[in-house]
Amino acid sequence: MNEENIKLDITGMTCDQCATSIEKLLAENKGVQEAKVSYSKATCECSFDPSKTTKEKIINIINSTKNYGVKVEILENENSSYTQFDLIIIGGGSAAFSAAIKAESLGLSTLMVNDGLDFGGTCVNVGCVPSKNLIRAGETAYHATHSNFEGIRPKGVNIDFAQVIKDKKKMVATLQEKKYLDVVSDFKNLTMLKGWARFIDNQTIEVDGERYKAIKFLIATGATTNIPNIEGLDKIDYLTNVSLFDLEEKPVSLTIMGAGYIGLEIAMAYNRLGVKVRVIEFTDRVLRTQTPDISEALETQMRKEGIEMLPNFRAVKFEKQGNVTTIHCKCPDGSFTKFVEKGKVVIATGTNPHSSQLGLDNIGLDLTKHGHIAVNEKMETNLSNIYAAGDVANTPTFVYTAAFEGKIAVENAFTGTENKADYSSLPWVVFTDPQVAGAGMDEAQAKANGIPFEVSKLELKDVPRAIAANDTRGFIKLIRNSETDKLIGARIVAPEGGELIQQLSMAIKYGITVKDLADSFYPYLTLGEGIKLAAITFGKDVSKLSCCTS
Repeated sequence: MNEENIKLDITGMTCDQCATSIEKLLAENKGVQEAKVSYSKATCECSFDPSKTTKEKIINIINSTKNYGVKVEILENENSSYTQFDLIIIGGGSAAFSAAIKAESLGLSTLMVNDGLDFGGTCVNVGCVPSKNLIRAGETAYHATHSNFEGIRPKGVNIDFAQVIKDKKKMVATLQEKKYLDVVSDFKNLTMLKGWARFIDNQTIEVDGERYKAIKFLIATGATTNIPNIEGLDKIDYLTNVSLFDLEEKPVSLTIMGAGYIGLEIAMAYNRLGVKVRVIEFTDRVLRTQTPDISEALETQMRKEGIEMLPNFRAVKFEKQGNVTTIHCKCPDGSFTKFVEKGKVVIATGTNPHSSQLGLDNIGLDLTKHGHIAVNEKMETNLSNIYAAGDVANTPTFVYTAAFEGKIAVENAFTGTENKADYSSLPWVVFTDPQVAGAGMDEAQAKANGIPFEVSKLELKDVPRAIAANDTRGFIKLIRNSETDKLIGARIVAPEGGELIQQLSMAIKYGITVKDLADSFYPYLTLGEGIKLAAITFGKDVSKLSCCTS
């Protein structure tokens, strides 16, 4: 008896009963000898008599249903020595681990391939975790030498810089173990491999000479510091956050290239830990992605703390002589000047996605002009069996968005769901002091989108909690749709302002009106009360309201 086999990638299944329904449907075809459909793997393996039916007829039977469809035929190479998996994850950060956890729950055989940073990726090793630890250490030192109250005079602080860094390293190692490696240590279906993966075709990768095949792939290789092409930069032994955070010997000074959120967080933390800091920014202001009032508030505070801020200065050449680096810059007026750095130069000029060494040209995967893998809201690429998530994709670059994307990518790939990432109310925080936090649109974005809007901006000097704390730096800004009264955006500059943004994100997500915010109860003498006052300020002068007003 003649027999051929076909393996198909199926979409639309939501449970095991769906798999059973497809099996029964195929069994009605007289040429089908056996059909095995797996919901968890989103596959159909079918043997058939080619004299009685064809691959095309089998595919058409599935495609003719209302709920199910064939995404692609999975080709098997019988003469190869490939190791076969349901899912191969390329990368080892938050998106990768989130995907691995979801894959394990679905019973998928999974290979995670990682190189570069240790398993855990940017956040735990060289990003969020170590930076926020050092920021808190810097705040502790700062408050030991500065007081908002005239009657309290701090006596100073003794900073053991090397111990601060050693404690940071210990904490990072602990979290990497407990929050990443330990989480997957008992997974029965996960294989973890160190090495750099390169695509041979859209179903095969090669790692250190060995080849591996999978039904589906998730690319989650993250990003790394963008190193600008400036003369002499490659000769000066510069640092990035990857190397800076492990430097146990306190540098005498730092020149930070870049005034985005990474550069500003580093600047404030290290300045407060006793390092003389200079920031060179080639655009006209710090945190250029935000509105000018936010930039001004941060720059004012940083100058007040003794940080040298140089907006509109463009580095054109670096020279190293002994332990001294000379930085040649073009000034705002077009002239040229030189800055001498006796300590270290730190590059914080944005990031580039890790996409150039994956062999993506071999498979025709679409990239954006900046090298990010182009995905839709379901994390799908232009290739039906390949997904991408996290910083390597053209999505927001946050650890929590990466984790969410890794999860829904696996769900969409193997369960037939169509989960989407909606970032219209995404909350975010810059951990300077004061912190900067946002959700939804700012006024510039609302204008660009043609949305009718109004802005309420409440200075912290009008918030009782800030007045009582003698710390009135910053403001709360709400943006509403002037036709519907719904909140569409918020920006906060305030000490611990990041703790307020989640409720505003939820208000945006669920269509809460400004009237709803104004009419709600807020505990008196909390910073959160400022949200109520900012909401009221759309229609009233807050300076003329009494305490506990409603």
